[in-house]
Amino acid sequence: MGGMKTLKFKDHLVSKILNGSKDITWRLFDEKNLQVGDELVLINAASGEEFAKAEIIGVREKKLGEIGEADFAERGTKSESQENLIAHYRDYYGDKVDSNSIVKIVKFKLLEVL
Repeated sequence: MGGMKTLKFKDHLVSKILNGSKDITWRLFDEKNLQVGDELVLINAASGEEFAKAEIIGVREKKLGEIGEADFAERGTKSESQENLIAHYRDYYGDKVDSNSIVKIVKFKLLEVL
């Protein structure tokens, strides 16, 4: 059996997750097969430190080109143009990102702060 699934977050998001203001993450090319009920270890990408355990409570999929105002609002971020969004994810995932790339919208709840 595999170990617990992990998700890495940028340093500036860690405090938002811990204070409950961020409970959604968008992931592309999900090789972990994230699904509802999965327990996760959340990792600070900068330090490599595990900072919390969480459980996935919702998963939706949408094409990057179909992400709209409501999705940004739900994530608690400002709306961005599709060009900016694609550029942002190309920084992470390279040139294979386009408007047809599937975004996995993962909602989680904190179980434990580590």
